[in-house]
Amino acid sequence: YKYTYMEEMLGNVAGSRQVFERWMEWQPEEQAWHSYINFELRYKEVDRARTIYETLLVIVHPDVKNWIKYARFEEKHSYFAHARKVYERAVEFFGEEHMNEHLYVAFAKFEENQKEFERVRVIYKYALDRIPKQDAQNLFKNYTIFEKKFGDRRGIEDIIVSKRRFQYEEEVKANPHNYDAWFDYLRLVESDADAETVREVYERAIANVPPIQEKRHWKRYIYLWINYALYEELEAKASCKSSRQVYQACIELLPHKKFTFAKIWLLYAQFEIRQKNLPLARRALGTSIGKCPKNKLFKGYIELELQLREFDRCRKLYEKFLEFAPENCTSWIKFAELETILGDIDRARAIYELAIGQPRLDMPEVLWKSYIDFEIEQEEYEKTRNLYRRLLQRTQHVKVWISFAQFELSARREESLSRCRQIYEEANKAMRNCEEKEERVMLLESWRNFEEEFGTDTTKERIDKLMPEKIKKRRKLQAEDGSDAGWEEYYDYIFPEDTANQPNLKLLAMAKLWKKQQQESEAAEVDPDKDIDESQS
Repeated sequence: YKYTYMEEMLGNVAGSRQVFERWMEWQPEEQAWHSYINFELRYKEVDRARTIYETLLVIVHPDVKNWIKYARFEEKHSYFAHARKVYERAVEFFGEEHMNEHLYVAFAKFEENQKEFERVRVIYKYALDRIPKQDAQNLFKNYTIFEKKFGDRRGIEDIIVSKRRFQYEEEVKANPHNYDAWFDYLRLVESDADAETVREVYERAIANVPPIQEKRHWKRYIYLWINYALYEELEAKASCKSSRQVYQACIELLPHKKFTFAKIWLLYAQFEIRQKNLPLARRALGTSIGKCPKNKLFKGYIELELQLREFDRCRKLYEKFLEFAPENCTSWIKFAELETILGDIDRARAIYELAIGQPRLDMPEVLWKSYIDFEIEQEEYEKTRNLYRRLLQRTQHVKVWISFAQFELSARREESLSRCRQIYEEANKAMRNCEEKEERVMLLESWRNFEEEFGTDTTKERIDKLMPEKIKKRRKLQAEDGSDAGWEEYYDYIFPEDTANQPNLKLLAMAKLWKKQQQESEAAEVDPDKDIDESQS
């Protein structure tokens, strides 16, 4: 380098060039080549400088920064077509395997300087689609700045979408079973991308099957399939075959022996009905009941047949349903209501009889109430009374007694009041040994309300005598470990009818009398002083 510098200082340009040429044969580092190029440019030898760049890039140091320097050299000397060709050669030279964001940023900025905005946009999009997102942060940043300067609203939205796609890609790569990330990603591509891209993302999402065959792990995953099928049917407007394939693939994937999802079967059946393919819908629901019977599946299938007015099919389905779940009171009630609507009262009554005869029921009180309401509706009052009597053999609950009394009152016959009063009498006797005193109080209050409306003075006086005395008591509390936890106050009731409580009532009456006497004596002590003050004044 010193040698060339000396020759140039002496004005021996040809000698200096000869030294540079000999030096370049040794293929030195990049700085030596750039010194040679700067030497030629000092003497306006642009063509010689271009030749040196070609040798440097193609043979010795074909790095990205050297290609960019070459292109900027052409741009600086206003050879814009040559500069563009250099950038294009660089893109071709590095290909898709060794893409570098700095090259594309420089290329895009060159085109931006030439006011070729569409070319700039194409360059950025081409690079962003191919360079790994973690290596393209600078590219994103420059593209965003460009769109804000020269783009429209759509262009800016495209950048935002690209950034969000990158974020979602990173999330699903980090955890492929993060189904919430897949949902967000799919919502994004559905709003912006074409159908093929959306399908591709859906296929990637549903490929991440939960590793454990437990239903709680599948609850979010199954909605990927549901959304996929609905997208194919409603958004993509594809043939019904695509949606059907999605539903069928999902059904095949589920481990029905361990668990299933009623919603997927019902959605598939509803899809087939929308396609006017009733046999396939029935076949799907029939298969579901055969493979994995569930309450929801039976209810959905029955609802479908009801809408189609296929009542014989409904009867068969109810029979199958009740064989599967005989303890389900709601099903018994619905079956009986169906027969009532169809006018077959005897069948409805027989269904109710079968229902109350089951050894185990989930809501027996609802079933009995429905049966009683059914008989009242049919105006079969004697049968209703028999039902109440049968129910009271099973339970002595206060609400049953009150309901029985109100039924007798609502019958609106001559003997209604006496029957109602008789029921209250029976109930009061039956509940004397009841541990829950609040229930007995509830019964007496209901009886008192009845007597206030329909009773005589004698009956009203009698019920008033039956009403209990409410007193406040204290009891000791114990913690779980048996230690003393203090005292608590509670209310207790003392019923006049209970002979065991007579001493308590006498004691209570005496206490009240004593308190009254005390108040009167205190008042008497105060009054004389008051009289003396008044006489003195």
